[in-house]
Amino acid sequence: MFDNNVFTEGTCKKFEEAGNTMGYELQTHITYYRGIPLSMVNDIQVAVDGAAAAREDIRCSVDGGEYWFTLDEMKTVVEHKWEYGEPMTVRVMRAGGLSRGTHEVALTVIVRTAYIPVPLEGNKTRTVMIA
Repeated sequence: MFDNNVFTEGTCKKFEEAGNTMGYELQTHITYYRGIPLSMVNDIQVAVDGAAAAREDIRCSVDGGEYWFTLDEMKTVVEHKWEYGEPMTVRVMRAGGLSRGTHEVALTVIVRTAYIPVPLEGNKTRTVMIA
């Protein structure tokens, strides 16, 4: 239902820290019509060209990058809320980022909600060009 919210077009790119390319990032919107605390994000999965990123390499931020959390840390994060219409930035720690050229990047976002007993899952695969 909310698959069109997953993986915002044009947001996949390398990111740097202290002049070094540390990985790549992309943005997504919530797969629900209301905001939720980060503790209700059940899982986020990223795959590039069919190869899944390791869970421990994924970081997420909903405040423009001020605070970053691993998926395991997010299980206890109740003070940061992912609001409807606000992007979540998903980073994958991977030295050197993605190689130049075209890649198939798949993102899965799974959230729990207060009134629905099963998690909601959104999936989107995009062809991206890394310069």
